[in-house]
Amino acid sequence: MLRPGHALMLLMTSLLAIGVVTVHSAGVDLGSSQSFQFTDLLSTRVTIMALLACATAWLASHAPIELLSDETVGRRIAFILFTASMVLLLLVHVPGIGREVNGARRWLTLGGLGFQPSEIAKWSMVIIMAWYVANRAETLQRYRTGFLPGLAISVMLILPIVTEDLGTAVLMGAVAVCMLVAAGSRVLHAASLLPLAVLGFVAAVLASSYRIDRIRAFLDPYADPGDTGYHILQSMASISGGGLAGRGLGNSVQKFGYLPEDTTDFIFSVISEELGIVGVLMVVGLLIGILAVGLRIARRATSIYHKVLVLGIMLTFGMQALINLLVVTGLAPTKGIALPLVSWGGTGWLMTSACLGLVWAVDRRNTLRSVDRSAPEIVPVGSE
Repeated sequence: MLRPGHALMLLMTSLLAIGVVTVHSAGVDLGSSQSFQFTDLLSTRVTIMALLACATAWLASHAPIELLSDETVGRRIAFILFTASMVLLLLVHVPGIGREVNGARRWLTLGGLGFQPSEIAKWSMVIIMAWYVANRAETLQRYRTGFLPGLAISVMLILPIVTEDLGTAVLMGAVAVCMLVAAGSRVLHAASLLPLAVLGFVAAVLASSYRIDRIRAFLDPYADPGDTGYHILQSMASISGGGLAGRGLGNSVQKFGYLPEDTTDFIFSVISEELGIVGVLMVVGLLIGILAVGLRIARRATSIYHKVLVLGIMLTFGMQALINLLVVTGLAPTKGIALPLVSWGGTGWLMTSACLGLVWAVDRRNTLRSVDRSAPEIVPVGSE
């Protein structure tokens, strides 16, 4: 019988495989030196990163998951993750280290390697919050001593991200609140912060002209089709051009200089155009499959830490996928949120795979507990 953890890894690997093929396909455009052949896939950086992601998931699945929830060891790990995330997020603003891409400083370049600190902070927050709620379960229903300190931890990680990546900041805030409520905090406490959160969001939007332009483009992309509405219109043109079975792998028209960010934020549009509704259903099915298996593992977990950890990982994964799909289909303003395990991004692939590996580790623990419970009791001979 296929265990949930094994099913999770099969689904993850399948999604990564689709990501490798479609990113390579989208990268073959006018003036590109690449060719779309199977042999070319074997030596690309994308394929190597996908293999590293699978290896990372396997290593994470063998992590001592019990130590993460320990009050002493878990506190040290949480402190290390928090400190490292904060330092990396602040280094983004240091000239010569932080790198600006498409008008936003989200990248770090260290030792010739470029990565996004927000990806590290996003997933680190889930692990930190899971440790916090597991060790503060008795006080979570109290506003000042339970809910607010937990929220403050997430806010400290979110604040450095708000100015450059509002979408990721909103995602992290929503996940943090959901984890606190799921662990025992009162819904009323979370709801009391809603007016402040809305005001903060509006202020962040009004403080940036390009965010205002994106909202205007979302409301009416045809008002400025050559500028602010360009991304949405080209994405919808790509999606509508696929039909049932698509134009065929590698035969996208929009990727030839029309669709921006075709290997990253709008990779789903390329999939829709090349593989049609069949490809869309396949990708969405794999995403839903990962969420379903993850939630099953969370339900079987007996420890509050394991339950909330898996829930936080699944919430982050699912909400990120949902936001990306809403953006590329024109149902939400354009935002730089990647499609998990499909959009090209080495940092995102490695961190997502590592966290899914932790979910696999929780399933291993669930299985061991089930075996221990079902083992027959050994009665010494002559004891009766």
